Amino acid sequence: MGIVIMKIALLLVGFFILIKGADFFVDGASSLAKRFNIPAFIVGLTICALGTSAPELAVSITAATSGSNSLAIGNVLGSNFFNLMVVLGVCAMINPIPVTKTLLRRDYPVSIAAMTLLSVFLMSDADVSRVEAGILFSCLIGYIVWTIIDTKKHPEEAGVEEEEEDAFVAWKCALWIIGGAIAIVLGGDLVVESAKYLGNSIGMSEKLIGFTICAIGTSLPELVTSYTASKKGQNDMAMGNVIGSNIFNILCILGISGMITPIAIGDANLNATLIDCGINMGVCILAYIFCITDKKVERWEGGVLVSIYLAYMVYNIVKDLF
Repeated sequence: MGIVIMKIALLLVGFFILIKGADFFVDGASSLAKRFNIPAFIVGLTICALGTSAPELAVSITAATSGSNSLAIGNVLGSNFFNLMVVLGVCAMINPIPVTKTLLRRDYPVSIAAMTLLSVFLMSDADVSRVEAGILFSCLIGYIVWTIIDTKKHPEEAGVEEEEEDAFVAWKCALWIIGGAIAIVLGGDLVVESAKYLGNSIGMSEKLIGFTICAIGTSLPELVTSYTASKKGQNDMAMGNVIGSNIFNILCILGISGMITPIAIGDANLNATLIDCGINMGVCILAYIFCITDKKVERWEGGVLVSIYLAYMVYNIVKDLF
């Protein structure tokens, strides 16, 4: 019992270190980028987007390199599911979320395409090989380039604004970047080790550990960011954060993780993983329909999304443990 309590404490500490490390890394990298006159909106599209996905990246790389491939895949799918169902759903229940034209015509379709591509790779040979991971990461680069070009063409549609530049302090910038990167690595190790121990102690599979414990914990930055934005009435930011994070989770996290070490889930877990991909795709399309109708996500629609998440989590836990 004492070991379990210690592991729970280490898990919480790991999540805290992971999230704060990502914050410090983003602050330092953003400051450095602004020092070299890189536009703020490009910083947001790249550094900040990667920063909010850093916890998932750390957990998935740690899991993949330690042979826990199902946990690595489960973490990404679970995080995307949590973002779309809980983060978007809760924010919509607070305030109906208006959807921008840019998100409907560019970002949301890319999110659906990324999930489709991942499903195809998994169906072909039950893994994400280095070549397939390279394709995912190349798609990310293409998406970023497209977004930058499109945003420059339509700055008013994307809501690009000039921001005040903070004074640049070299030593602080370096400390934030290096310290943040170290914290992300340490936090990721703590989370994976503690989550695996706790999950295994009650009979959870690696996939379920990634889909629940790791996914929810690593999605906290998205939840906090989107909830805060929604409370302040910045609903377009809340929506953009969710969709952008889901794109980065697949194209960046699985891309980088798979290039470091191929992510093989094995035939035994393939059907369950493909079902998760299919459910994820179905819910993604459902949320897209919500977005198209009246160009916003209503409160009742947010409630539907949260209810689907809770029902599917109960189904997964019961199926895995009983």
